Amino acid sequence: MKTVLIIYPHWVPANLAGVQRPRLIGNYLKALGWHPLLLTVDSQYYEETPDPVISKTASKDIEVVYTKAYKVTKPRVIGDIGLRAFPFLKEKALELCKTRKIDCIWIPIPSFYTALLGRIIHDKTGIPYGIDYIDPWVRDITNQNDTRAKLSQLVARNLEPYAVKKASFITGVSTPYYWPVIERNFKTPPAHVGMPYGFDPNDHKIHLKDLKMPWDDIPNCKPWIYAGAFLPNSHVFMDAFFNAIKKLKDQGHWDSTIRLFFIGTGPYPAKRITTYAVDYGLEDIVIEQRERQPFLYILNYLSAADRIMLFGSTEKHYTASKTYQCLLSERPLFTVLHAESQAVQVLKGVKADEFLVPYHEGDSKEVIIEAMVDMLRAFQKVDLNWQPDLSELNQYSSKESARALVEIMNGVL
Repeated sequence: MKTVLIIYPHWVPANLAGVQRPRLIGNYLKALGWHPLLLTVDSQYYEETPDPVISKTASKDIEVVYTKAYKVTKPRVIGDIGLRAFPFLKEKALELCKTRKIDCIWIPIPSFYTALLGRIIHDKTGIPYGIDYIDPWVRDITNQNDTRAKLSQLVARNLEPYAVKKASFITGVSTPYYWPVIERNFKTPPAHVGMPYGFDPNDHKIHLKDLKMPWDDIPNCKPWIYAGAFLPNSHVFMDAFFNAIKKLKDQGHWDSTIRLFFIGTGPYPAKRITTYAVDYGLEDIVIEQRERQPFLYILNYLSAADRIMLFGSTEKHYTASKTYQCLLSERPLFTVLHAESQAVQVLKGVKADEFLVPYHEGDSKEVIIEAMVDMLRAFQKVDLNWQPDLSELNQYSSKESARALVEIMNGVL
Protein backbone atom coordinates (compact mmCIF):
# COMPACT_ATOMS: atom_id res chain seq x y z
CA MET A 1 0.00 0.00 0.00
CA LYS A 2 1.32 3.43 -0.94
CA THR A 3 1.72 6.04 1.80
CA VAL A 4 0.81 9.72 1.62
CA LEU A 5 2.28 12.06 4.20
CA ILE A 6 -0.35 14.67 5.06
CA ILE A 7 1.05 17.73 6.80
CA TYR A 8 -1.52 19.77 8.67
CA PRO A 9 -0.73 21.42 12.03
CA HIS A 10 -4.22 21.13 13.52
CA TRP A 11 -6.00 17.87 14.26
CA VAL A 12 -8.74 16.63 16.54
CA PRO A 13 -9.59 17.81 19.17
CA ALA A 14 -9.19 21.17 17.36
CA ASN A 15 -12.56 22.47 16.23
CA LEU A 16 -11.44 24.43 13.17
CA ALA A 17 -12.98 24.17 9.72
CA GLY A 18 -9.60 23.28 8.23
CA VAL A 19 -9.33 20.13 10.36
CA GLN A 20 -12.25 18.70 8.42
CA ARG A 21 -10.21 18.61 5.20
CA PRO A 22 -7.59 16.00 6.19
CA ARG A 23 -10.19 14.19 8.30
CA LEU A 24 -12.84 13.84 5.60
CA ILE A 25 -10.31 12.85 2.94
CA GLY A 26 -8.18 10.75 5.28
CA ASN A 27 -11.14 8.69 6.49
CA TYR A 28 -11.41 7.05 3.04
CA LEU A 29 -7.84 6.86 1.74
CA LYS A 30 -7.04 3.40 3.12
CA ALA A 31 -10.11 1.92 1.43
CA LEU A 32 -8.74 3.37 -1.82
CA GLY A 33 -5.27 1.85 -1.49
CA TRP A 34 -3.32 4.63 0.24
CA HIS A 35 -2.15 4.67 3.85
CA PRO A 36 -2.77 8.13 5.39
CA LEU A 37 0.11 9.27 7.61
CA LEU A 38 -0.75 12.59 9.23
CA LEU A 39 1.96 14.84 10.65
CA THR A 40 0.45 17.37 13.04
CA VAL A 41 1.11 19.36 16.21
CA ASP A 42 0.29 18.18 19.72
CA SER A 43 -2.93 19.79 20.95
CA GLN A 44 -1.22 21.33 24.00
CA TYR A 45 0.15 23.98 21.62
CA TYR A 46 -3.26 24.96 20.20
CA GLU A 47 -4.88 28.24 21.13
CA GLU A 48 -8.38 27.01 20.37
CA THR A 49 -10.78 25.47 22.87
CA PRO A 50 -10.78 21.69 22.28
CA ASP A 51 -13.86 19.95 20.93
CA PRO A 52 -14.85 17.22 23.39
CA VAL A 53 -16.51 14.93 20.85
CA ILE A 54 -14.96 15.52 17.42
CA SER A 55 -12.57 12.58 17.82
CA LYS A 56 -15.64 10.36 17.28
CA THR A 57 -15.54 11.40 13.61
CA ALA A 58 -11.90 10.52 12.79
CA SER A 59 -11.13 7.08 11.38
CA LYS A 60 -8.60 4.91 13.21
CA ASP A 61 -7.14 4.17 9.76
CA ILE A 62 -5.37 7.55 9.93
CA GLU A 63 -1.92 7.12 11.48
CA VAL A 64 -1.03 10.28 13.41
CA VAL A 65 2.45 11.54 14.30
CA TYR A 66 2.71 14.53 16.62
CA THR A 67 5.36 17.19 16.98
CA LYS A 68 5.67 20.31 19.09
CA ALA A 69 5.52 24.05 18.48
CA TYR A 70 6.66 27.24 20.12
CA LYS A 71 4.07 28.43 22.58
CA VAL A 72 2.21 31.68 22.08
CA THR A 73 3.98 34.52 23.81
CA LYS A 74 2.50 37.25 25.95
CA PRO A 75 1.99 39.72 24.42
CA ARG A 76 0.88 37.60 21.46
CA VAL A 77 3.24 38.24 18.55
CA ILE A 78 2.85 35.09 16.41
CA GLY A 79 -0.35 33.08 16.65
CA ASP A 80 -0.24 31.14 13.39
CA ILE A 81 0.56 27.58 14.36
CA GLY A 82 2.10 26.93 10.96
CA LEU A 83 4.80 29.44 11.83
CA ARG A 84 5.15 28.40 15.48
CA ALA A 85 5.55 24.74 14.50
CA PHE A 86 7.44 25.22 11.23
CA PRO A 87 10.94 24.03 12.28
CA PHE A 88 9.52 21.08 14.19
CA LEU A 89 7.25 20.00 11.34
CA LYS A 90 10.19 20.30 8.94
CA GLU A 91 12.49 18.19 11.12
CA LYS A 92 9.90 15.48 11.76
CA ALA A 93 8.78 15.37 8.11
CA LEU A 94 12.35 14.87 6.90
CA GLU A 95 12.85 12.16 9.51
CA LEU A 96 9.71 10.35 8.35
CA CYS A 97 10.78 10.61 4.73
CA LYS A 98 14.14 9.04 5.60
CA THR A 99 12.80 6.24 7.82
CA ARG A 100 9.53 5.42 6.07
CA LYS A 101 8.59 4.80 2.47
CA ILE A 102 6.66 7.96 1.64
CA ASP A 103 5.26 7.99 -1.89
CA CYS A 104 3.66 11.42 -1.90
CA ILE A 105 3.15 14.50 0.28
CA TRP A 106 -0.14 16.44 0.49
CA ILE A 107 -0.37 19.77 2.30
CA PRO A 108 -3.75 21.45 2.84
CA ILE A 109 -3.55 25.21 3.50
CA PRO A 110 -4.06 27.38 5.54
CA SER A 111 -1.93 27.58 7.60
CA PHE A 112 -0.31 28.93 4.44
CA TYR A 113 3.29 28.75 5.62
CA THR A 114 3.28 24.95 5.77
CA ALA A 115 3.06 25.01 1.95
CA LEU A 116 6.77 25.86 1.98
CA LEU A 117 7.49 22.46 3.52
CA GLY A 118 6.49 20.70 0.31
CA ARG A 119 9.17 22.48 -1.70
CA ILE A 120 11.82 22.11 1.04
CA ILE A 121 11.22 18.38 1.53
CA HIS A 122 11.00 17.74 -2.23
CA ASP A 123 14.34 19.47 -2.82
CA LYS A 124 15.97 17.20 -0.22
CA THR A 125 14.22 13.90 -0.99
CA GLY A 126 12.69 14.13 -4.47
CA ILE A 127 9.29 13.02 -3.12
CA PRO A 128 6.46 14.59 -5.16
CA TYR A 129 4.14 16.94 -3.32
CA GLY A 130 0.84 18.66 -3.81
CA ILE A 131 -0.72 21.72 -2.20
CA ASP A 132 -4.41 21.81 -1.39
CA TYR A 133 -6.18 25.18 -1.34
CA ILE A 134 -8.86 25.28 1.33
CA ASP A 135 -8.66 29.07 0.97
CA PRO A 136 -6.78 31.27 -1.51
CA TRP A 137 -3.37 32.36 -0.21
CA VAL A 138 -3.13 35.44 -2.43
CA ARG A 139 -6.55 37.06 -2.30
CA ASP A 140 -8.55 40.25 -2.67
CA ILE A 141 -8.38 42.37 0.48
CA THR A 142 -10.05 45.51 -0.82
CA ASN A 143 -12.62 45.21 1.99
CA GLN A 144 -9.86 45.15 4.63
CA ASN A 145 -7.80 48.19 5.53
CA ASP A 146 -5.74 46.89 8.44
CA THR A 147 -1.96 46.80 8.20
CA ARG A 148 -1.73 43.14 9.21
CA ALA A 149 -3.83 42.04 6.22
CA LYS A 150 -1.75 44.12 3.82
CA LEU A 151 1.50 42.76 5.21
CA SER A 152 0.14 39.21 5.04
CA GLN A 153 -0.65 39.63 1.35
CA LEU A 154 2.74 41.12 0.61
CA VAL A 155 4.35 38.04 2.18
CA ALA A 156 1.93 35.75 0.33
CA ARG A 157 2.80 37.20 -3.08
CA ASN A 158 6.47 36.54 -2.42
CA LEU A 159 6.25 33.10 -0.82
CA GLU A 160 3.56 31.42 -2.89
CA PRO A 161 5.66 31.23 -6.11
CA TYR A 162 8.46 29.49 -4.22
CA ALA A 163 6.06 27.04 -2.56
CA VAL A 164 4.19 25.97 -5.69
CA LYS A 165 7.00 26.10 -8.25
CA LYS A 166 7.93 22.42 -7.97
CA ALA A 167 4.55 21.06 -6.91
CA SER A 168 3.59 17.97 -8.87
CA PHE A 169 -0.10 18.71 -8.44
CA ILE A 170 -2.50 21.30 -7.09
CA THR A 171 -5.85 20.54 -5.48
CA GLY A 172 -8.52 22.68 -3.88
CA VAL A 173 -12.06 22.75 -2.59
CA SER A 174 -13.02 24.06 -6.02
CA THR A 175 -11.12 24.89 -9.21
CA PRO A 176 -11.71 28.68 -8.98
CA TYR A 177 -9.93 28.66 -5.58
CA TYR A 178 -6.63 27.52 -7.07
CA TRP A 179 -6.82 28.40 -10.78
CA PRO A 180 -5.34 31.91 -10.29
CA VAL A 181 -2.36 30.18 -8.61
CA ILE A 182 -1.73 28.18 -11.77
CA GLU A 183 -2.15 31.22 -14.01
CA ARG A 184 0.31 33.23 -11.91
CA ASN A 185 2.98 30.58 -11.52
CA PHE A 186 2.95 28.04 -14.36
CA LYS A 187 3.39 28.25 -18.12
CA THR A 188 2.17 24.67 -18.40
CA PRO A 189 -0.43 23.74 -15.78
CA PRO A 190 0.55 20.87 -13.46
CA ALA A 191 -1.90 18.10 -12.66
CA HIS A 192 -4.79 19.60 -10.73
CA VAL A 193 -8.27 18.76 -9.50
CA GLY A 194 -11.04 20.50 -7.63
CA MET A 195 -12.64 18.36 -4.95
CA PRO A 196 -15.15 19.70 -2.43
CA TYR A 197 -14.94 19.15 1.30
CA GLY A 198 -17.86 16.83 0.80
CA PHE A 199 -19.29 15.02 3.76
CA ASP A 200 -18.97 11.78 5.64
CA PRO A 201 -22.47 10.32 6.05
CA ASN A 202 -21.30 8.56 9.21
CA ASP A 203 -21.05 11.96 10.94
CA HIS A 204 -24.79 12.39 10.71
CA LYS A 205 -25.44 9.06 12.41
CA ILE A 206 -23.84 10.27 15.65
CA HIS A 207 -26.62 11.54 17.91
CA LEU A 208 -25.53 13.10 21.19
CA LYS A 209 -27.76 12.24 24.12
CA ASP A 210 -28.84 14.94 26.57
CA LEU A 211 -27.48 17.75 24.37
CA LYS A 212 -29.04 21.08 25.35
CA MET A 213 -30.34 23.03 22.36
CA PRO A 214 -29.73 26.80 22.17
CA TRP A 215 -33.50 27.38 22.20
CA ASP A 216 -34.51 24.99 24.98
CA ASP A 217 -35.20 27.85 27.41
CA ILE A 218 -37.39 29.81 24.99
CA PRO A 219 -41.06 28.75 25.18
CA ASN A 220 -43.16 28.45 22.03
CA CYS A 221 -40.11 28.88 19.77
CA LYS A 222 -39.65 27.98 16.12
CA PRO A 223 -35.85 28.01 15.78
CA TRP A 224 -34.23 28.97 12.49
CA ILE A 225 -30.49 28.43 12.60
CA TYR A 226 -27.43 29.61 10.70
CA ALA A 227 -24.34 27.69 11.81
CA GLY A 228 -20.77 28.61 11.02
CA ALA A 229 -18.52 31.56 10.32
CA PHE A 230 -20.04 34.82 9.12
CA LEU A 231 -18.20 35.82 5.95
CA PRO A 232 -16.70 39.25 5.16
CA ASN A 233 -18.63 39.34 1.87
CA SER A 234 -21.97 38.34 3.42
CA HIS A 235 -22.79 41.71 4.96
CA VAL A 236 -25.00 42.89 2.11
CA PHE A 237 -27.03 39.67 2.40
CA MET A 238 -27.52 40.10 6.13
CA ASP A 239 -28.63 43.71 5.78
CA ALA A 240 -31.11 42.71 3.07
CA PHE A 241 -32.31 39.72 5.12
CA PHE A 242 -33.36 41.78 8.12
CA ASN A 243 -34.79 44.46 5.88
CA ALA A 244 -36.99 41.81 4.21
CA ILE A 245 -38.16 40.46 7.57
CA LYS A 246 -39.06 44.00 8.68
CA LYS A 247 -41.18 44.43 5.56
CA LEU A 248 -42.97 41.13 6.21
CA LYS A 249 -43.51 42.04 9.85
CA ASP A 250 -45.00 45.42 8.88
CA GLN A 251 -47.32 43.66 6.42
CA GLY A 252 -48.45 41.17 9.08
CA HIS A 253 -46.81 38.25 7.23
CA TRP A 254 -44.19 37.26 9.81
CA ASP A 255 -44.64 34.45 12.35
CA SER A 256 -43.89 35.99 15.76
CA THR A 257 -42.77 32.64 17.23
CA ILE A 258 -39.75 32.41 14.91
CA ARG A 259 -36.36 33.01 16.51
CA LEU A 260 -33.22 33.42 14.44
CA PHE A 261 -30.10 31.74 15.81
CA PHE A 262 -26.62 32.50 14.48
CA ILE A 263 -24.26 29.98 16.04
CA GLY A 264 -20.45 29.92 15.85
CA THR A 265 -20.18 33.04 13.68
CA GLY A 266 -16.68 33.77 14.96
CA PRO A 267 -14.71 36.98 15.60
CA TYR A 268 -15.55 38.50 12.23
CA PRO A 269 -14.60 42.14 11.53
CA ALA A 270 -16.96 45.01 10.82
CA LYS A 271 -20.64 45.25 11.67
CA ARG A 272 -22.26 42.66 13.96
CA ILE A 273 -25.25 40.56 12.90
CA THR A 274 -27.04 41.75 16.02
CA THR A 275 -26.40 45.37 15.00
CA TYR A 276 -28.15 44.76 11.67
CA ALA A 277 -31.06 43.33 13.66
CA VAL A 278 -31.20 46.47 15.82
CA ASP A 279 -31.27 48.62 12.67
CA TYR A 280 -34.61 47.06 11.76
CA GLY A 281 -36.07 46.70 15.26
CA LEU A 282 -35.62 42.91 15.26
CA GLU A 283 -33.23 42.51 18.18
CA ASP A 284 -35.86 40.60 20.18
CA ILE A 285 -35.89 37.68 17.70
CA VAL A 286 -32.14 37.38 16.99
CA ILE A 287 -29.71 35.36 19.10
CA GLU A 288 -26.03 35.25 18.15
CA GLN A 289 -23.39 33.04 19.77
CA ARG A 290 -20.06 33.93 18.19
CA GLU A 291 -18.01 31.21 19.91
CA ARG A 292 -17.25 28.13 17.83
CA GLN A 293 -19.35 25.13 18.78
CA PRO A 294 -18.29 21.48 18.63
CA PHE A 295 -18.86 20.05 15.15
CA LEU A 296 -21.22 17.30 16.30
CA TYR A 297 -23.18 19.79 18.39
CA ILE A 298 -23.81 21.77 15.21
CA LEU A 299 -24.99 18.70 13.28
CA ASN A 300 -27.40 17.88 16.10
CA TYR A 301 -28.65 21.49 16.28
CA LEU A 302 -29.32 21.49 12.55
CA SER A 303 -31.33 18.28 12.69
CA ALA A 304 -33.46 19.61 15.57
CA ALA A 305 -34.17 23.08 14.12
CA ASP A 306 -37.42 24.12 12.46
CA ARG A 307 -35.61 25.75 9.53
CA ILE A 308 -32.02 26.17 8.32
CA MET A 309 -30.45 29.34 6.89
CA LEU A 310 -27.33 29.48 4.70
CA PHE A 311 -25.72 32.76 3.62
CA GLY A 312 -22.88 32.55 1.13
CA SER A 313 -20.69 35.24 -0.39
CA THR A 314 -20.85 37.83 -3.15
CA GLU A 315 -17.75 36.09 -4.56
CA LYS A 316 -18.66 33.39 -7.07
CA HIS A 317 -15.65 31.20 -6.23
CA TYR A 318 -16.83 30.76 -2.63
CA THR A 319 -17.83 27.16 -2.04
CA ALA A 320 -20.23 26.82 0.88
CA SER A 321 -18.96 23.61 2.45
CA LYS A 322 -21.78 23.93 5.00
CA THR A 323 -24.26 23.12 2.23
CA TYR A 324 -23.93 19.37 2.70
CA GLN A 325 -24.46 19.48 6.45
CA CYS A 326 -27.50 21.69 5.95
CA LEU A 327 -29.02 19.32 3.41
CA LEU A 328 -28.28 16.19 5.43
CA SER A 329 -30.15 17.69 8.39
CA GLU A 330 -33.26 17.06 6.24
CA ARG A 331 -34.72 20.38 7.38
CA PRO A 332 -36.10 23.03 4.98
CA LEU A 333 -33.31 25.29 3.78
CA PHE A 334 -33.30 29.01 2.92
CA THR A 335 -30.17 29.99 0.99
CA VAL A 336 -28.57 33.14 -0.38
CA LEU A 337 -25.67 32.34 -2.69
CA HIS A 338 -23.83 33.71 -5.70
CA ALA A 339 -25.65 32.36 -8.74
CA GLU A 340 -22.40 30.86 -10.08
CA SER A 341 -21.36 29.26 -6.79
CA GLN A 342 -20.78 25.52 -6.88
CA ALA A 343 -23.21 25.25 -3.97
CA VAL A 344 -26.02 26.40 -6.28
CA GLN A 345 -25.27 23.49 -8.59
CA VAL A 346 -25.47 21.15 -5.62
CA LEU A 347 -28.84 22.55 -4.49
CA LYS A 348 -30.31 22.31 -7.97
CA GLY A 349 -28.97 18.80 -8.43
CA VAL A 350 -30.78 17.53 -5.34
CA LYS A 351 -33.89 19.63 -5.98
CA ALA A 352 -33.37 21.75 -2.87
CA ASP A 353 -33.35 25.17 -4.54
CA GLU A 354 -36.99 26.07 -3.93
CA PHE A 355 -35.94 28.69 -1.37
CA LEU A 356 -32.72 29.83 -3.02
CA VAL A 357 -32.12 33.55 -3.53
CA PRO A 358 -29.42 33.72 -6.23
CA TYR A 359 -27.12 36.74 -6.24
CA HIS A 360 -25.93 38.06 -9.60
CA GLU A 361 -23.04 40.48 -10.07
CA GLY A 362 -24.35 44.03 -9.83
CA ASP A 363 -27.60 43.17 -8.04
CA SER A 364 -28.69 46.10 -5.91
CA LYS A 365 -29.71 45.63 -2.29
CA GLU A 366 -33.29 46.45 -3.30
CA VAL A 367 -33.34 43.58 -5.81
CA ILE A 368 -32.04 41.17 -3.17
CA ILE A 369 -34.60 42.38 -0.61
CA GLU A 370 -37.52 41.92 -2.97
CA ALA A 371 -36.45 38.37 -3.81
CA MET A 372 -36.04 37.57 -0.12
CA VAL A 373 -39.48 38.93 0.79
CA ASP A 374 -41.16 36.54 -1.63
CA MET A 375 -39.07 33.56 -0.52
CA LEU A 376 -39.43 34.18 3.21
CA ARG A 377 -43.18 34.60 2.97
CA ALA A 378 -43.45 31.08 1.53
CA PHE A 379 -40.65 29.62 3.68
CA GLN A 380 -42.65 30.15 6.88
CA LYS A 381 -45.48 27.83 5.84
CA VAL A 382 -46.08 25.00 8.29
CA ASP A 383 -46.92 22.42 5.63
CA LEU A 384 -43.82 22.70 3.44
CA ASN A 385 -43.36 19.71 1.17
CA TRP A 386 -39.59 19.52 1.61
CA GLN A 387 -38.30 16.37 -0.08
CA PRO A 388 -34.94 16.87 -1.81
CA ASP A 389 -33.33 13.88 -3.53
CA LEU A 390 -30.39 13.34 -1.20
CA SER A 391 -29.19 10.28 -3.12
CA GLU A 392 -27.79 12.76 -5.64
CA LEU A 393 -25.39 13.99 -2.95
CA ASN A 394 -23.23 10.87 -3.20
CA GLN A 395 -21.14 12.41 -5.97
CA TYR A 396 -20.10 15.15 -3.52
CA SER A 397 -19.18 12.84 -0.63
CA SER A 398 -15.73 12.97 0.94
CA LYS A 399 -15.16 9.45 -0.37
CA GLU A 400 -15.42 10.80 -3.93
CA SER A 401 -13.06 13.65 -3.03
CA ALA A 402 -10.62 11.09 -1.61
CA ARG A 403 -10.95 9.14 -4.86
CA ALA A 404 -10.04 12.29 -6.83
CA LEU A 405 -6.93 12.80 -4.68
CA VAL A 406 -5.91 9.17 -5.10
CA GLU A 407 -6.31 9.37 -8.88
CA ILE A 408 -4.12 12.46 -9.15
CA MET A 409 -1.44 10.97 -6.87
CA ASN A 410 -1.43 7.71 -8.83
CA GLY A 411 -1.07 9.75 -12.00
CA VAL A 412 1.89 11.67 -10.63
CA LEU A 413 3.66 8.46 -9.64
